[in-house]
Amino acid sequence: MVNIGVLISGSGTNLQAIIDNINRGEIKGKIQIVISNKKDAYGLIRAEKAGIETLYINRKEFNSVEEYNRRILDELKRRKIELVVLAGFLNILTQEFIEEYRGRIINIHPSLIPSFCGKGCYGDKVHQMVLDRGVKITGVTVHFVDEGTDTGPIILQSSVKVAEDDTVETLKERVLKVEHELLPKAIRLYCEGRLVIEGKKVRIK
Repeated sequence: MVNIGVLISGSGTNLQAIIDNINRGEIKGKIQIVISNKKDAYGLIRAEKAGIETLYINRKEFNSVEEYNRRILDELKRRKIELVVLAGFLNILTQEFIEEYRGRIINIHPSLIPSFCGKGCYGDKVHQMVLDRGVKITGVTVHFVDEGTDTGPIILQSSVKVAEDDTVETLKERVLKVEHELLPKAIRLYCEGRLVIEGKKVRIK
């Protein structure tokens, strides 16, 4: 059973998808802690309803991002967390954090990396960029986190067709449905020991 820590900033729909998959016995892991950088993140309520410990850590209480990350690290290590999942966590991870959990941090991004990703590309901004560019296919990427922004080894990807009459909201809704399938699947594969990182690639055993 893999001890999982989930970092969030918002409503926590991906967190809910993970919780549901664990409750169905599809993931050989347990969420030990959900940490948010937003006090009013609804994901905290989702976690509490599921009987999961929650923690709000205010970035403004720390003098630097390094000190802030160190506090999160301390909380994760205190609970013997083995896998860190970023489920809409809108904050920078430091080199120290990444080194501590290298190959054990999973993130989800609402596009087909390397398209529409990188610094400043998150949430609704990504969907607006997709619509502005007029691409016909977008999608979802689950990847391991490294020092870059959305540059880590890709675990899984799935495509989503873009309709001519799509708005940010309609596209976002369809992409989210795929996110809710892909992120739990990647976590399941990790917990089963089936993900092997080979350079910039991930091999699924």
